[in-house]
Amino acid sequence: MIRQVHYFDKPGKENTGKCVEIAASMVDEGYKHIVVATTVGDTGVAMARKLRGKDINLVVVTHSFGFKEPNHFELLPEKREEILMLGGKVYTCTILTHSIETAFTQKFNGLYPTMIVAQSLRRFGEGAKVCCEIVMEACDGGLIPEFEKVVAVAGTGRGADTVCIIKSAASKRFLDLKVLEILAKPRE
Repeated sequence: MIRQVHYFDKPGKENTGKCVEIAASMVDEGYKHIVVATTVGDTGVAMARKLRGKDINLVVVTHSFGFKEPNHFELLPEKREEILMLGGKVYTCTILTHSIETAFTQKFNGLYPTMIVAQSLRRFGEGAKVCCEIVMEACDGGLIPEFEKVVAVAGTGRGADTVCIIKSAASKRFLDLKVLEILAKPRE
């Protein structure tokens, strides 16, 4: 099946509603797993509300504690509770391409493999990079199975502006991860 790709003129949270609609429509095509990136919880809540009552495995992936600043967690507690109440799962983890190597890059001005991977994926857009990361992270956490077609939703900064269908893989099997389709992305 060939689907229309939705292109947004600009990246950003103003595209979240359309991305939620696109991702939710994939449930009707038989997709059972949706993985969504969220920072403070707005995108995760929007997707959970849209999927309320559907037989779907919704995994909402957050930044790790201390991502923005020491001892700080960006996900608002009330948003987390709503996602859980609506049947979603919340997974908090380290961003695969923004971990220990980032510290070495900043300290020694070097370039390391995960930084190269991150920069390569960004050629398709920040949201596409994050879609790949959150699918691997959800696999690493045991929240979605490997080698399944998964709908991933992410964005540039806040909100969602990218929707991809990805063949899932754990980070240890990164080279088995496949971006099968890009359903929405910003042109910039």
